[in-house]
Amino acid sequence: MTDSDDALLPLDAVRPAVVPSKGAPVPAPDLPVARVAVDNPLPHLDRPFDYLVPASMHESAQPGVRVRVRFAGKLVDGFLLERAGRSEHTGALTALERVVSPERVLTPEIAGLARAVADRYAGTLADVLRLAVPPRHAKAEAETPVPAPRSSGGSGTPASGSSDVSETPASGSSDVPETPASGLSDVPQIAAPGSSEAPEIAAPGSPAGSEAAASRPSSVSEGPAPGASAVPETPAPASSGVPETEAGPWASYPDGASFLAALRDGRAPRAVWQALPGARGWAPEIAHAVRATLHGGRSAVVVVPDGRDVALADAALSEALEPGDHVALTADLGPAERYRRWLRLLRGQARAVVGTRAAMFAPVADLGLVAIWDDGDDLHAERLAPYPHAREVLALRAHRSGAAMLIGGHTRTAEATQLIAARWARPIVAARQTVRSLAPRVRPAGEDAELAKDQAARAARLPSLAWRALRQGLEQGPVLVQVPRRGYLPAVACQQCRAPARCAMPPTRLADRPAQLGVSGDAQLCHGPLALRAGHAAPFCRWCGRVDPGWRCPHCGGARLRAVVVGARRTAEELGRAFPSTPVRTSGRDGVLASVTAARALVVATPGAEPVAEGGYAAAVLLDAWSLLGRADLRASEEALRRWMNAAALLRPGAELVVLADAGLPAVQALLRWDPITHAERELADRAELGFPPAVRMATLTGASAAVRQMLDEVRLPAEAQVLGPVPIDEAGQERAMIRVPRPGGAVLAAALKGASGVRAARKAPDVVRVSVDPLDLI
Repeated sequence: MTDSDDALLPLDAVRPAVVPSKGAPVPAPDLPVARVAVDNPLPHLDRPFDYLVPASMHESAQPGVRVRVRFAGKLVDGFLLERAGRSEHTGALTALERVVSPERVLTPEIAGLARAVADRYAGTLADVLRLAVPPRHAKAEAETPVPAPRSSGGSGTPASGSSDVSETPASGSSDVPETPASGLSDVPQIAAPGSSEAPEIAAPGSPAGSEAAASRPSSVSEGPAPGASAVPETPAPASSGVPETEAGPWASYPDGASFLAALRDGRAPRAVWQALPGARGWAPEIAHAVRATLHGGRSAVVVVPDGRDVALADAALSEALEPGDHVALTADLGPAERYRRWLRLLRGQARAVVGTRAAMFAPVADLGLVAIWDDGDDLHAERLAPYPHAREVLALRAHRSGAAMLIGGHTRTAEATQLIAARWARPIVAARQTVRSLAPRVRPAGEDAELAKDQAARAARLPSLAWRALRQGLEQGPVLVQVPRRGYLPAVACQQCRAPARCAMPPTRLADRPAQLGVSGDAQLCHGPLALRAGHAAPFCRWCGRVDPGWRCPHCGGARLRAVVVGARRTAEELGRAFPSTPVRTSGRDGVLASVTAARALVVATPGAEPVAEGGYAAAVLLDAWSLLGRADLRASEEALRRWMNAAALLRPGAELVVLADAGLPAVQALLRWDPITHAERELADRAELGFPPAVRMATLTGASAAVRQMLDEVRLPAEAQVLGPVPIDEAGQERAMIRVPRPGGAVLAAALKGASGVRAARKAPDVVRVSVDPLDLI
């Protein structure tokens, strides 16, 4: 063969074979590429990265495990999403440093859910995974697994046995099952991320949005099969009903038996449930719904606001389920025990979980029911980026997995009412006669008859009506006094001129050159609000914490203080003097009581900290209603009614409840009639008229003035977007802008804001702009 013939040969025939350099890792024999979700919060790097799987890690580097990789010159954590045969990257791939643990802690469902939540809230996958997967505890992970309990309803497949973890489902993939959940496309806030179609929501007050105008169906809402109508036309077959003896507490609701039957049959009903008041509580209904789901061969996730509610639900589940069928997750368990219980869910050893908002990502297999109690509680809103709400995450999870959903509470939020108006969910409400037989007897202190008897009742903090209710209730058992403010005297003023008392001391730390900041003279003082911890204590500053025993009013020179706001401890002190022979117990931030006995006692509690009384309270008084109703908050009326009705639900049937508020206010009227449904429908209609969530989607940008304005100039907003602001929110130069779009444009808005945040991160902008989608503290 001549030299000219060599030119005709393929290049690989004439070039020597490339020999790997010494020390280079040998690729795995099969699927040598690992796609890793790196723990990196930068939005412009929110995507999986390809790494080489060495042959030594071929068996351990499976989808879902924790790995350590080198990223930007540093060793960082990550999750292996999937294995692939080739990479689109043209250069050499960096090898995985090591597999932290062979435990597949990230299941395919949770990986897809985390991606969807990040897109919904304009966040990053890394931020959501920090919320979804707890930190590893090696000792708990190395313990011998306990065998899964045997159950007549069957058990789900352990989530860790999955062979693949896909970050986002492909179009038409099996990650979104062809189940009744496909009807969720009727509700924009839980539509699949990136979906451009969102049917129009029925207007509040229309036949679709008014519960009073619509006739009650014989079964709760279930999503139709693909292509079917979103609203079932025929009731469930009679053969699938649950006998009244098995329905338990759900027998008090006309639609309760059909709801349990749907869960037992493995279907996906969606309901908004208004719980009955009374000492029985709400936990038995939750437990029976979970038991029906487990008997249908599927798993359940229950999310409640705080640890006290977890304890109540845990006790009810322990009575309704077999031992070992469920676990309870709370923050006070400690890292080892919490991770141990989380692993039981991951390995399929327990099929039901109850916990606080972190439980919304619990890795149960074959999910059949997600339930949330008291979705209006602000504890359901995550405080860490991307600030998801448990209700929205559970709704999205129910949609993706084809599971049932139950939203429960003594009241109803505007968001839950929106789901009913969209016909995505059906209400479960007891008959009016049943509600009246269990509800307390509510009396406002400002009614005309009482004012005629006691002319000082209008200005008194505890009018004669409240005193009579407390005195008569103590003859029969414990009584409850709800005080909106904690502490002793959280706000004080000058006794002579009524000017608010403020701290006159310099800050604990002062800039080296305050004149350059435009600060001089009195502006260098703290000016924080003063408060009292006890009756004979010196005033202290609530901002800097220092005591000011020599305080004098800068306006009139007075040295005496008067109370502006009275806290729970001062109220307990006053009641103790008024009822000297009665024990007084307090429940609040300093110490929360879980329960009290049926013995006579005065229980003073802040909202949300009311203990459960054995047999129910004999009477209750709701003090300082103006403090809840007068807050500058979009949800002030809704939140006040929720706190009042949660406390009133702890009373005995027919017990007297005195609320110190004007009887003409809508929230007080709803409490008097025990009718939160009408109040919620009116609230939703008002928000739709004014353009507030949940009728629209709204995002806020908070940060330095220049940073917020620069981001508004650069972001590519949808054509229908409306920008409100920015406006100052504090004296440090922070500003906030609000962006409002119709509900169908929520996904486009979130994508645009995430893109703008990515541009700022890539440019290494010094000032951070916080992006929050549909925040609770909107106003």
